[in-house]
Amino acid sequence: MNRLSLSMCSATVIALLACAPLHATAQIHSTPPPLIHNIVLVHGAWADGTSWSKVVPLLEAEGFHVTAVHLPFTTLAEDAAAVARVLKLQDGPVLLVGHSYGGAVITEAGDDPKVTRLVYVDAFAPDLGQSVSDLVHQDAGPSGGKEIRPDASGFLTLTAQGVMQDFAQDLTVSEQHLITATQGQVSGPDELGAKLTRVAWKQKPTFYVVADDDRMIGPALENRFATQMHATQIHIASGHLVMLSHPVQVAEFIAAAANTAK
Repeated sequence: MNRLSLSMCSATVIALLACAPLHATAQIHSTPPPLIHNIVLVHGAWADGTSWSKVVPLLEAEGFHVTAVHLPFTTLAEDAAAVARVLKLQDGPVLLVGHSYGGAVITEAGDDPKVTRLVYVDAFAPDLGQSVSDLVHQDAGPSGGKEIRPDASGFLTLTAQGVMQDFAQDLTVSEQHLITATQGQVSGPDELGAKLTRVAWKQKPTFYVVADDDRMIGPALENRFATQMHATQIHIASGHLVMLSHPVQVAEFIAAAANTAK
């Protein structure tokens, strides 16, 4: 796999991403130091920081300092606090990235003064007083929700069928099995049902990756999020785990967001 091309101005990079073939490889060029050096990645539900395992080395190869947060999966407030602790360790401006449920977390935690831009990767972007569950109930398109199972305490897991058919349908069988075996339990009422108390995307530039084959969050809802935030966006023909199925495109978009003067 070739390294990312970051020598063009960020606006041009984003324009090319929107028009380029979805499986095109990136070119190798030396680049000036990025406008933002620190990138913090926040995973979604039923995952952990390793969901960024293919994106991290691509960004680090271009000189970014990258940190992947591990959420405790207890409450939205504690998830946001975990992000806040990581932000305190950064030595300058931060690009904060969230996938899926992680979009709610970065919306809550992203008002930190170190955070200068936000990237949503097929992620929820609740408004003030909204929860992820509120948004899910507005979204009739996806089929993945049918394979979510609660336990007696209200913590949620995905069935193996849900992982293979809806959550990670465009990954390899071995990857699907690993995701099924290592998934974390998500608190339905305390995470997905928690109302947002802060909305960072109203104050900061935003960027959005729409996964056009997503079966966990409807692409129409993702488009609505991107529109309401006035986000710079790209579309990728991918399922929900777009950072694992199309890591070059996702990393390229994140790098462009870090380099843009927007």
